[in-house]
Amino acid sequence: MQRAFKKTTVVALLGAMLSAGVLGADPAAASTGGASAGGTATVGPVASAPRKPARGASIATWFGPGFYGQRTACGQMLTPAVVGVANRTLRCGTLVNVTYRSHHLVVPVIDRGPYANGADWDLTVATGKALGLTGTAQIDAVSLPQR
Repeated sequence: MQRAFKKTTVVALLGAMLSAGVLGADPAAASTGGASAGGTATVGPVASAPRKPARGASIATWFGPGFYGQRTACGQMLTPAVVGVANRTLRCGTLVNVTYRSHHLVVPVIDRGPYANGADWDLTVATGKALGLTGTAQIDAVSLPQR
């Protein structure tokens, strides 16, 4: 579903973001999706931005029970059996090799996040159980090349 926004609403929102310091005000920011020195915000498409591979030791938590029956940001219906991870920067569907205490599992990115506990990754409950992870722990995660 595509939403249409009034131009005045978008201008007001961008102005509020500039005032709040969410968008930078230096000239170099214009090329990175920030604001130019003249105060004009530049917003580029997120999907076309190149992504660096995720790699190395990271903090992970798990998510699920409060979200069962809802769709993730990537469109996946979340159930107790769904295996996957949430990440703030990797594209939906990107495969990630997750390692915890010598257990390895290759899972897709199915959601955005995490937004709690200072974590870098959110694992579904099924993924956490498969790896033997309970609660918050340090994992090794490596994104695999897109095919």
